[in-house]
Amino acid sequence: MVRTTVKLPEALDARLRYESERRGITISELTREAIESHLHSGRKLGAAAAGRSGRSDVSERIEEILAREARSSR
Repeated sequence: MVRTTVKLPEALDARLRYESERRGITISELTREAIESHLHSGRKLGAAAAGRSGRSDVSERIEEILAREARSSR
């Protein structure tokens, strides 16, 4: 295994510690699980279905659609 240091905001660190305690696993285990899940989630943008929206201006508005989608996925 490789050791990696990650800087977290205090609130996120507190949530991480709480969840690891609640589940009875180490912070390292929970972190590996979360990273693995994120990397294999196959996350898709809802904008991928924009072509089926029935709107004729999707190509002109694609930057706006993608920006909105990025904001909502945070």
